[in-house]
Amino acid sequence: MRREFWATIVLTVALGTTSSEAQTWPARQIELIMPWPAGSGVDVIARAMAQAIAAELGQNIVVLNRDGASGTIGFNTLASASADGYTLGAGPTTPIANAPYLVKGARYQVTSFNYICQYYENVFALAVPRASRFKSVDELFAAAREAPGKLAYGHAGVGSIPHLSVENLSDALGLKFQSVPFRGETPMLPVLIGGDLDFGSVSLASVRDHDLRVLAVFAGARRAGYPEAPSIKELGVATFVPPGHNGLFAPAGLPEAVRVRLEQACANATKDEGVLRTMAGAGQTITFLDSAKFREQTLADYKFKGEIIRRLGLEAN
Repeated sequence: MRREFWATIVLTVALGTTSSEAQTWPARQIELIMPWPAGSGVDVIARAMAQAIAAELGQNIVVLNRDGASGTIGFNTLASASADGYTLGAGPTTPIANAPYLVKGARYQVTSFNYICQYYENVFALAVPRASRFKSVDELFAAAREAPGKLAYGHAGVGSIPHLSVENLSDALGLKFQSVPFRGETPMLPVLIGGDLDFGSVSLASVRDHDLRVLAVFAGARRAGYPEAPSIKELGVATFVPPGHNGLFAPAGLPEAVRVRLEQACANATKDEGVLRTMAGAGQTITFLDSAKFREQTLADYKFKGEIIRRLGLEAN
């Protein structure tokens, strides 16, 4: 009885401390880990969101770029951080849903995080420079059939959505391309524009910024602004890789009161004029999901990506 009494007292004190900390949070600066390079599309949008969320919380948020290894360096750092609300992460779910299957350095699981909110989806496309000899996706596919494995394409890294999208496409249509991985989309774009790659798998935001020609979009329907570019579904690919789901994360175990405050701050930030201007400038639109829906979507995406990766025979490295 005495042992049970003291155990109850200890538990009550612990819960009281957690509740008290949650009520005073945030009492100091928050760090936001960005697993992609500074200046990339996801980085620019995340910084706008961080500024708006900081205004909501009344506390400064500093963005720390921890890029590399298909985003797993940043998410490894986030997963090992204290779940106190002072270390957050932002960006696509790719390092969570894709990378654990393909990157041996990923030291976390899909359950290692608290999913605060999704704020937009990043749609990708097959694109070429304006000076390219390929004026349509049919011309690109014809050249690929004439010289299997000769056409080189650039992407944001092994296991990234741009990479899996092309590999899934080539598998479905019986084509073969040469994969050229980069550490994110930002370093790949100059190589693509310079003509050293035959095509790239890039975000529509980058297409807009760099005046590339879109040959096809990885989506179920054509996209506004690119009416001449067919969707992957139109090309006969029944199952395609979903767009990049970008959101806000925290380590698992975050106090519920802190999670609720973050979720509400994220929801409010998606209505901020500065965020909306940044989104529009990047060719993106808000696609908000609350914490529960964002987590459910990521768990389903993780399962789906595992099936695709096994079907394609891709191995971890």
